[in-house]
Amino acid sequence: MRIATLQFAPKLGDVEGNINRANDLLKRGKHISLNGQAHGIGIGVDLLGPDLLVLPELALTGYNFPSKEAIEPYLEPAGAGPSATWARDTAQRLNCKVCIGYPEIEHSTNEGESPKYYNSLLVVDEVGTVVHNYRKSFLYYTDETWAAEGSVDLGFRNLEFTPHIEPESKSGSAAMTPAGLAQHEVPTSFGICMDINPYKFEAPYTAYEFANRVLDSGSQLVILSMAWLTLMGKEDMTALNGKPDMDTFSYWLNRFMPLLEKKMRHAGDIDSHTERHGASTDAATKRTVIIFANRAGEEPAADDTKPPARYAGTSAVIAVTQRTRPGSGSGSGSRVADRIDGRKEGEGENEGAVETKIACWDLLGAGEEGICFADTTADPKMVFGLRKRGVGRRVLERTLMDRSEM
Repeated sequence: MRIATLQFAPKLGDVEGNINRANDLLKRGKHISLNGQAHGIGIGVDLLGPDLLVLPELALTGYNFPSKEAIEPYLEPAGAGPSATWARDTAQRLNCKVCIGYPEIEHSTNEGESPKYYNSLLVVDEVGTVVHNYRKSFLYYTDETWAAEGSVDLGFRNLEFTPHIEPESKSGSAAMTPAGLAQHEVPTSFGICMDINPYKFEAPYTAYEFANRVLDSGSQLVILSMAWLTLMGKEDMTALNGKPDMDTFSYWLNRFMPLLEKKMRHAGDIDSHTERHGASTDAATKRTVIIFANRAGEEPAADDTKPPARYAGTSAVIAVTQRTRPGSGSGSGSRVADRIDGRKEGEGENEGAVETKIACWDLLGAGEEGICFADTTADPKMVFGLRKRGVGRRVLERTLMDRSEM
């Protein structure tokens, strides 16, 4: 599957300007630092030919609204408003699904009852039809000033994708989708930013509510639309010079620890329909692809005495990959381990042990604007390994930091 995210720095309340900025960045495809310096060769989204395009949380309105009154002029009914119109037009032009974060208003059918506001994620298919609308269920304190909690029950859906066929004579041009080619369903989980954290920061850190829902649902794809903040100052962000915020990246991965510690139970793979991806046709390998679609830049604080809201960027497309170790059985007589190191609590080695790796196809800088792109049938740019269980979460962080220096 071809996956693209657009990381950019929308301005608060400037919907028209943000639309123009998004269109320009998608056309140019370059990674551009917020000081205006371009990095790398620009390949526009049309040539990349994505199956899926994901935008950040509240992508066209900006995020840091201080009150219900401040955001009210930008609220949209689901499927009807500037965000939905842009998503529909873009999806039809690119022949791909588009996911976009937006502020939703839901009018009550009961006379005299006030409308409800939600921080939502709209999913539009290739012909411009709204196929899903997810509402953020774990709110951040900024959202709590205006939004109601959504239901976690809407956080899962099977999305249908049509396989692409590569044109033999134009390698590098957009893939074609022939009429009548059978679609395949991809079990997909949806989240918005704070959803991956403990509920209200009151639940235990190790509750892993979102990650456990991903695991229990058998999701092969996880779509996260984000406006994730960083505590770094402007000077620290500048010093990164196009590099990702690895502390943020490590934290995100740690919020998916159940996928790293327990065996995935889903069957198939997002690329199991194609022969181009050898691992996906291997029954011993399972993958969950996770999209972190974050924004960049900063927005002014409502209180002039406080620092601006500064965003971590670092958008990424990764996969948690599990492969059954050679020689480990999974027949009717085998005892399959629950954990990746092949051990249950209080038990020794047993059959069915798996090794886990984290593949990463693309990882943007903290202060960059541009397209984050992955072809999940291709080899990843980076692969992170895990050390043996027992040392804990800090081992994962250290491993990731070491790899970031490459």
